[in-house]
Amino acid sequence: MSVIIKTGQQPVSDRPIDTVSPRPWWRAFRRGWMGKCPNCGQGRIFGAYLKVNGNCSVCNEDLSLHRADDAPPYVTIVIVGHLLVAILLHMEMAWRLPPMTYIYTLVPLAVILPLLLLPPIKGAIISLQWANRMHGFGGDGDDV
Repeated sequence: MSVIIKTGQQPVSDRPIDTVSPRPWWRAFRRGWMGKCPNCGQGRIFGAYLKVNGNCSVCNEDLSLHRADDAPPYVTIVIVGHLLVAILLHMEMAWRLPPMTYIYTLVPLAVILPLLLLPPIKGAIISLQWANRMHGFGGDGDDV
């Protein structure tokens, strides 16, 4: 006696084969980190400090579909926080410094480092979304 369970899915052999060519995520990541278009690597992602261009000026790739939202600040906070704690601990264990030295060195680093890292991290996240065909970058609408 055999039991057949119908799941409502098509058999594997009848499913359409995904013929979409893969996008190399590492190349897209590097291009995004450098602030370049993930598609062509020539145009710029940003028109201003963190303002994403609507389209690439070279290949006309639609960049307005990104949803970087809060990911770049979170990643930046994690990276900068780990760096500053490591520097603080090293300074404390290697030398006995007056407390004002920490304020003079670490507070400017806590302001400058996030400002320097935010654009590359945001560009990399947008490029990874493009490489993975997320949020309409695949041409199929929003596939959240």
